[in-house]
Amino acid sequence: MDNTNIIGEKIQSLRIAKEISIQELAERTGLAEEQISRIETNVDIPSLAPLIKIARALGVRLGTFLDDVTDESGAVICRKGKSDTSISFSNNAIDARQHMCYHSLSRSKTDRHMEPFIVDILPDQNSQFNLSAHEGEEFIMVLEGTVEINYGKNTYRLEKGDTIYYDSIIPHHVHAFQGQAAQILAVIYTPI
Repeated sequence: MDNTNIIGEKIQSLRIAKEISIQELAERTGLAEEQISRIETNVDIPSLAPLIKIARALGVRLGTFLDDVTDESGAVICRKGKSDTSISFSNNAIDARQHMCYHSLSRSKTDRHMEPFIVDILPDQNSQFNLSAHEGEEFIMVLEGTVEINYGKNTYRLEKGDTIYYDSIIPHHVHAFQGQAAQILAVIYTPI
């Protein structure tokens, strides 16, 4: 099951609860009002960078958009092959094509500061990438395939078993090498 539609509803309800207009949220995030509206109404599949900007502007963790209703503050175990339902993100804020499927490993842990995911990178022959930047840090380990990461002015190619850790504020983009499918473990930290 894909829970992408729930994200838009959660953003909208949080924004309304905090008495923030779409215009004000746009100003706080640097996103276009139309883009926020399209995300809230599930017309556009958001990428991770605008979601992080929206979370910060609303004063919530990124995970707030992904959380289940359970409230687990202790240890959370996710057994092999049992990751939570996937969330799909596009590969940039404007393009609504699905590029990655994120399988949350921690949705029932509500007081978390990191977001661990198994990410399926879908085959994509698009060679034009929009780099994105947001506050925080990311750790990636390649589980299957080969991944290419544009990071600032550098490009890194990672094979199965390779890892990378970087500051997310530097413009970056993660994609499978030469459009082939890949799978990664990604841990994302975003300060509130």
